[in-house]
Amino acid sequence: MSTRAIQALAPEPYVSLETFRRNGAAVPTPVWFAILDGRLYVVTDGTSAKVKRIRATKRARVAACGVAGTVHGEWFEGRARLITDPELIARAHAALRAKYGWQMWLLDAGSTLFGRIGRRAWIEVSV
Repeated sequence: MSTRAIQALAPEPYVSLETFRRNGAAVPTPVWFAILDGRLYVVTDGTSAKVKRIRATKRARVAACGVAGTVHGEWFEGRARLITDPELIARAHAALRAKYGWQMWLLDAGSTLFGRIGRRAWIEVSV
């Protein structure tokens, strides 16, 4: 990730993760993220449409945004991929817990309680 992208995104609570349909149409989604080793990491439901789009095309863009997805920063082009390495997932999860604290704990608890924790997908975005 470029130094400019890290400086622009690191203090933000949300980024708009824009993934692309097969026909090239962009679909933005506001997400929590953590920066680790110069890459962005995002956790989502493995059955979500953004996961399907990433499987179809690796193209992605990110920009700082608010909770409702209103972009207020520069867009950065990148590549997204789904990660499955347990060690990397554990590090990304720890980075999200460090950034979001009790909010991440609450998300984890809800996912566990409702049986969704096992279908999580972890996304790595290189900018």
